Amino acid sequence: MSRVTKFAARDPGPAARMAGFVAHLRDNGLRLGVGETGIALDALTHINAANPHDARRALKSVFTGCAEEAAQFDGLFNSFWMNGGRVKTRVTPTATPSQSENVHSSREADAEEDTSGGAGDISAPDGGEGEATSEGDGKLVATDVTNLFKKDLRDVVRPEDIEAAEKIALRLGAALRDRRSRRRKAARKGDQIHFRKVMRQSLATGGEPFALPKRYRPDRSLRITAICDVSGSMTVYSRIFLAFLAGLMRADSRADAYLFHTRLVRITEALRDKDALRALARLSLLADGFAGGSKIGESLGSFANTYGRRFVDNRTVVMILSDGYDTASPDGISEALVRLKKRGCKIIWLNPLKGWNGYEPTARAMAGALPHLDLFCAANTLADLAALEPELARL
Repeated sequence: MSRVTKFAARDPGPAARMAGFVAHLRDNGLRLGVGETGIALDALTHINAANPHDARRALKSVFTGCAEEAAQFDGLFNSFWMNGGRVKTRVTPTATPSQSENVHSSREADAEEDTSGGAGDISAPDGGEGEATSEGDGKLVATDVTNLFKKDLRDVVRPEDIEAAEKIALRLGAALRDRRSRRRKAARKGDQIHFRKVMRQSLATGGEPFALPKRYRPDRSLRITAICDVSGSMTVYSRIFLAFLAGLMRADSRADAYLFHTRLVRITEALRDKDALRALARLSLLADGFAGGSKIGESLGSFANTYGRRFVDNRTVVMILSDGYDTASPDGISEALVRLKKRGCKIIWLNPLKGWNGYEPTARAMAGALPHLDLFCAANTLADLAALEPELARL
């Protein structure tokens, strides 16, 4: 069964829907305008626009101009036109999957876990009080293969987590925004008299200061750019981090957010939806590959070469939430962090494994990233994220 978007009864019509889709593409980095909107509407008149596959191919030829945009387009098309949680949904029949496709819903998986006799819950981490030992066969490893199973993030993030994360994000945002420049500027209203300007102006009045110009210290607030790892090795911590990202986007209008597994996805606009669960439904379509492979170096390199050039400067704090397990060469991570540092930003790495007793950054990727970090902290729970407030204030 596949889901298609059903628009509201008062929807203005196809032109308004296409304008909304073009705005959605612009918000995610594609450079489009009114001309492309008209061409797209004209292209749909030459095909069966009711067929999603034909419409996708036609719009993709109009709105994309390079391989990177073409790779990004399918996820953006699904999030706008095929989103099951956007407004209302209707179900259209599709080909029945074969018996060999072993696909189970996360709700069924939860029921199976309850009867399996296991003591753990994969949706939430432990308290971090255990000690890592070398005994046993268990390993934390990264995989090359992209997991095509589309994880519904509404089953991972609970509304109460989002509310708690939003409060924490407000505090962290305040810690970054409460910055003042050490250099003062002239202003009509200020907390100090601008004595140098007073003396200059008094020369025209025989040395008598008839006016008292003021000066003040302008704000130098920082913005957060969060990059979250949702690969298979991070599944147990994904609920905490995704709740924080959702709260951060709703609390700070200047914040920016990304997910990565085997590729990088910008999720800022999806998380700004006022309906938290609907935002996560849109996110599920964008983050195809959730709980799959891990390519940290390639994803950070892609960010540094694209979005980093547009959105990162000396007033930015890049916050990376990952365990540091990568299948590619660790040199890719170091090179990407060096390019970001050249733009003058601060880089924070939050590693959930650092909260374990006896943890050491022995992974080559993590060890290679440490020299380029301004802050390296643990982040097992929302409480750990809240404890970052004094650290961010010192950056």
